[in-house]
Amino acid sequence: MSETKTISCPPISKVEIAHLRELAKKQLEYSKLPVMDERKTLWYLHNKVSGVRPMVVMEEGTFINDILPKQFCSHPVAVSIERQINQVIAAYEIFDDDKVVPDFFPVYFDIDVDFLGLKINCSYADNSVGFHLNPIFETIEEGLPIIKPSVFFYNKEKTEEYENIVSDILDGILPVVYKNGFNVWSNNPPAILLNMMGMENMFTAMISESDKFKYVIKLITDDIKRCLRWQEENKLITINNNNDYMGSGSYCFTDELPASSYAGTVRSIDTWGFLSGQEAVGISPEHFHEYFYSSFEELSKEFGLLYWGCCEPVHGIWDKSLSRISNLRKISISNWCDEGAMADRLTGKKIIYSRKPSPNFTGIKAEFDEELFTSYIKRTAEICKGKCKTEFIFRDIYSLHGNIGKTRKIVDITRRIAETMY
Repeated sequence: MSETKTISCPPISKVEIAHLRELAKKQLEYSKLPVMDERKTLWYLHNKVSGVRPMVVMEEGTFINDILPKQFCSHPVAVSIERQINQVIAAYEIFDDDKVVPDFFPVYFDIDVDFLGLKINCSYADNSVGFHLNPIFETIEEGLPIIKPSVFFYNKEKTEEYENIVSDILDGILPVVYKNGFNVWSNNPPAILLNMMGMENMFTAMISESDKFKYVIKLITDDIKRCLRWQEENKLITINNNNDYMGSGSYCFTDELPASSYAGTVRSIDTWGFLSGQEAVGISPEHFHEYFYSSFEELSKEFGLLYWGCCEPVHGIWDKSLSRISNLRKISISNWCDEGAMADRLTGKKIIYSRKPSPNFTGIKAEFDEELFTSYIKRTAEICKGKCKTEFIFRDIYSLHGNIGKTRKIVDITRRIAETMY
């Protein structure tokens, strides 16, 4: 279990507060532009699979340091607020994708879970996103004696203290809204087990300890469901049916949630959920179905609408597995996926083809090959045209190598091509 922590630091200076309020005013100004209401309408239509054009999103979180202005604040809390608002402003000003500038400031519940009662052990590289998982156990047999029920923790004091500070600073400009960020990424059994034993050990255990492996996956699945119930009981789940991030880069605008049985207390079934099998990408479709599908199917029923996938190719696991998930609304079509096969399979279905173009056009060098990129996006447009509703999500871009302007070109080219698809 994590220790309770609070924010312990001196007051924020009047100069820094004034700066943050000016930034908040700019964000609010952008949120009230007519184009933002137009985008909301487009998103609502899009997410009910009635869109008038594909939506285009550039996810800037991984290259945020390339586009943020010089930091003004020095107080650690002020720095956090400044960075969060500047990210929204910079994304709109620099590449102006289809994200809607929020008219609120989100504060996320500080939730922590030690799945199976164990703490993940990682070694991180200096000045890098790279890390190495240090296995807690290398075989299921070795792990069984130390496995315990998962431990759930909400740092209420720290969350509320941060919310109070932000509310005081932004008072009268941006309202502060509590959000649940935990369920965006944290409910995937293969990822949880891989974090405990490493990929090679996990894949080996599937064959050498098949029954024990399935037993542990069931334990994890049950504990994920127990965690959802715990969040419900502690009012930590928030309805994500508006300008909320979900899946691997998409947004949640919908009038299909909460569920018709909603009576005031938010449950997981009232929300979008996200599941992904990318940590199982190295196994066959048959093994995916045998070892993981029943878990994913069970977890999918915990949510009202579902976004599936991240970087894993889904064409191999569609027919036998994913096609059976009844509330699937969006599915990630990564650069490793057979685009044509999935466009054919989604034809006529109420499921959005969530295309993840290769980040290589944006993230491996400063130069941008506009002609090659245009032909690449046109290929997706030709594959999907007349078959399925589509969105383009650009993500996993870790550096712009000094060429910030290519982000705008990428959005503009993609949007121009997208407008020819329906």
